[in-house]
Amino acid sequence: MTPSRRDEERVTINKEFESFDAFIHEYVTNISRSGVFIRAKQPLAVGTKVNLKFSVIMEDLEVIEGEGEVVRVESGSPGMGVVFTQLTGYSHALIERLLTRRAT
Repeated sequence: MTPSRRDEERVTINKEFESFDAFIHEYVTNISRSGVFIRAKQPLAVGTKVNLKFSVIMEDLEVIEGEGEVVRVESGSPGMGVVFTQLTGYSHALIERLLTRRAT
């Protein structure tokens, strides 16, 4: 089976954090149920399809994993807004936990 054009055009963003607090500090202010803002010195172009994988340590090592698409690029605070197009069920639940934790 040959890879589809969709697979060939996808860029992987893989970021690991040494602690849950580091993840909260860098990403949770920029994450929602629909997407995430990713700081990047050289953001990808709007429309770029991305594979997302963020590893964090909570009680155990946890992974947020799925697919997204770059929908905006910012230069002032360099980075890109990525909308989630597909997340694993576990990743949905983990994001809910993060957002609930942030609200408390």
